[in-house]
Amino acid sequence: MTDTLATPDTIAIAVIGAGGKMGMRVSNNLVKTAHDVRYSENSPAGQERVTAAGRELTSTPDAVAGADVVILAVPDLALQAVSAEVVPQMKRGAVLLTLDPAAAYAGLLTRSDDVVQAVTHPCHPSVFVERHTPEEYADTFGGIAAKQDAIAAVESDDPAVQARVETVVRAIFAPVIDVHWVTVKQLAQLEPTLVETIACMVGALLKESLDEAVKIGIPEPAARAILLGHTQVALANTLKGDNPFSDACLIAMDYGREMIVKPDWKRVFEDEELDRNLARMLHLDHIER
Repeated sequence: MTDTLATPDTIAIAVIGAGGKMGMRVSNNLVKTAHDVRYSENSPAGQERVTAAGRELTSTPDAVAGADVVILAVPDLALQAVSAEVVPQMKRGAVLLTLDPAAAYAGLLTRSDDVVQAVTHPCHPSVFVERHTPEEYADTFGGIAAKQDAIAAVESDDPAVQARVETVVRAIFAPVIDVHWVTVKQLAQLEPTLVETIACMVGALLKESLDEAVKIGIPEPAARAILLGHTQVALANTLKGDNPFSDACLIAMDYGREMIVKPDWKRVFEDEELDRNLARMLHLDHIER
């Protein structure tokens, strides 16, 4: 097996789990590039999706052999077993790229001195991103038409390795505006703590609030219209500083915080709580440190 690594323009990429939800998303973008991409999928349903998309299936050993970057597009709970299978087959200097930081932060991935570990995650298109076409407006998740940023962490100080990872990240999440570099721990503090534990929870709370408004007799179209409009104003005012809230609104906001938010909620950013959260997500008793 050769140890020669390709340049960022000619990267050999293996997608493991190519027929899953994220596997299909990244593959749909990679197929548009000039990179040498191999697609591996074990499940019959996933294999059917890969072949239906016109892509050729490759066995995992053949896909991994000679790959410069191996993308593990598999569920978090499968990453430990899949990395144990894949890492020993990877060539020296290759990059193991996962799409979520939980398993990497928890130390579940098989490690090798010859393999560089990297993690990336899409930011998804911002609510403030400039959109022009119907396709851009429809692409709320990203990776199709709307521009988005991405976060990445790589356990290497080699600029060439970082450049290779950034090239792949920009390809799989295209169109990408910026790639922001952090540590694996910082990425875990962003995802899940900042965006799932907090932002997605708040989104679910908004939906529950809408449902409650409808239950007390308010017409659903009216409640939905005012909620969606005020959600944009709330985000623009707080995150962009577009307009100040009125004095009455500030009083109502304080009342809402007193009624809904625990005074010690910022503990979710502490290391102990991060470990507890990720252990729950990964179905572990605890995370070893």
